[in-house]
Amino acid sequence: MLLQVTVRASNNEIDTDAIVSDLQEKWEAVENKPAAIIYAAGAVAGVWLSNTVVGAVNALPLLPKVFELVGLGYSAWFTYRYLLFKSNREELVDDIEALKKKIAGN
Repeated sequence: MLLQVTVRASNNEIDTDAIVSDLQEKWEAVENKPAAIIYAAGAVAGVWLSNTVVGAVNALPLLPKVFELVGLGYSAWFTYRYLLFKSNREELVDDIEALKKKIAGN
C-alpha cells in the first residue's frame, strides 16, 4: 500500500510519491538488509546515548562553565598561534594542504 500525500509550503509542492518511490528503490538496492537495520538501530542508539550523556553533564552545575572556559582558552590559543601573524597563517595553510593531500592520497 502506497501512501500519497502532497504538502504545500508557500507556492512549492513536495512530491511525496517521488520521495517514497526513491526510498523504496534504494531499500531494494540494499544487499544486506539485516546489517543495514542493525547499523541504523546502532546509530539511533548512539544518538540517544550521546544525548543522555550531554544532558547529564549539562545538569551538573560546574561542568558547563568549565567547558566554556576550556573552549574560550583553546580559541584564544588557536588565534594567537595561527591567526595573528602572517607567517603562522601560512604555516596553518600549509598544514591544511598537507592534511588534504594525506586524506586524498596524493
